Amino acid sequence: MKNAIITGLTVLILVFSTYLHAAGDHINHEENPSADHKEYGHEDDGEDEHGHGEENSSRIDGEMAQQVGIVTSRAGSQELNQTITVYGSLVSGPEQLSHVRARFEGLVKSVRVTIGDRVKTRDLLAEIESNESLKTYQLHSPISGRIVQRHANTGEVTQDQILFSIANFDTVWAELRVYPAQQSSVAESQDVHILTADGSVESTVNHIVPSLESPYQLARVKLDNSKQTLSPGMMVEARVQVGRFPVSLAVTKESVQILGGRQGVFVKINDEYRFKPLVLGQSDDHFYEVVDGLESGDEYVSKNSYLIKADIEKSEAEHEH
Repeated sequence: MKNAIITGLTVLILVFSTYLHAAGDHINHEENPSADHKEYGHEDDGEDEHGHGEENSSRIDGEMAQQVGIVTSRAGSQELNQTITVYGSLVSGPEQLSHVRARFEGLVKSVRVTIGDRVKTRDLLAEIESNESLKTYQLHSPISGRIVQRHANTGEVTQDQILFSIANFDTVWAELRVYPAQQSSVAESQDVHILTADGSVESTVNHIVPSLESPYQLARVKLDNSKQTLSPGMMVEARVQVGRFPVSLAVTKESVQILGGRQGVFVKINDEYRFKPLVLGQSDDHFYEVVDGLESGDEYVSKNSYLIKADIEKSEAEHEH
């Protein structure tokens, strides 16, 4: 069954390559109807049968490039982010967890909620008959959130125990450990890129809190969790932006591919995408500095460059057979 599963990426590459070969047939038959066994391109151009005019290049017309999502950018100067990597965990704020007790000791007459229920502020949780007045009073939720604990059942007698615990995790906090060697660089209001098992979140450092029992400080970062994808207790990695520095030439990280054991990008010249090996320097989360191999203003494939690489490798594999 595993061999029968084809990912969406594989399908896209197959469709892309098939279109290129089909398009080549169509173009050549229009130009030379007698060329029954030749694909697009011309012999006097030195192109191979798959439209690869020279090694590690591919021809793609503009319409096709647009359909498959190939995007180009101009190489130029860029500011790179200088970051420090720290680690920590997600916690809830003290205001996000409420423990509800009965105001007066008495008998639980009814319970209106159970574990997992969502409640809003002032929603009815239970009705209790007071031992002193023998009157029934209502117990309401002090916050909006979800019932995470319930210790009340009809007919039970309340004393001072917690009857309900209500949590609201629409916002969570990342507590990041900042060790002495990093403390001079990390400050409040700096941008933070939080990495979790499910994705990433952007925020800023809200507080720097000294630790009374450990050598590190805690950088506290408030995170929006309205989609409920984050949970207290999750371990996280974070990159704190501590500075920026300019480079004269840079390309996006997504654009860089490895072909023939060399790192490089595909440079667009008319309808030809030609692989150019690069010497790369410093980097951040989004860009590589280009030390050599590219000129300012060169048009390169900044998005979906893997499609061109896949087409070239497919053509090379066919030639080997």
